Amino acid sequence: MPTLRWTTVSTPAPDTEAFVMASRLEVRSLNDVPRFFLKSLAAWKQVSGAPGAYGASLIAQPLKRTFWTLSAWEDKDALYRYAKTEPHRSIMNGLRSTMKDSVFTFWQVPAADLPIDWTDARRRLAEQERTGA
Repeated sequence: MPTLRWTTVSTPAPDTEAFVMASRLEVRSLNDVPRFFLKSLAAWKQVSGAPGAYGASLIAQPLKRTFWTLSAWEDKDALYRYAKTEPHRSIMNGLRSTMKDSVFTFWQVPAADLPIDWTDARRRLAEQERTGA
């Protein structure tokens, strides 16, 4: 399973909080996997220069057609600015038709707790999917 390990973009002050987002994204077909993976790498590269980004990680499970993202941000606004900025905005709009399922979850942690553990992120995503909350 290809994993892009947690990459620290910027280091927050230890006494602040980080806004965290985790996602599980599943494409409809194995034929969609290469395109989705290449586009996700472009979005990954964008994170490395995004204002307010603290860090990110990506897990790709190509044979399961599933991709997992995990990122930490200065605040919700920083994450939303990133999502609305090119190339992320066009990438997500362009891939919408290939998506079978997606789950997102958000929470806050003390900045001193970064990087976020994938075990916690996956637990939160499973809870989000189960409850639909």
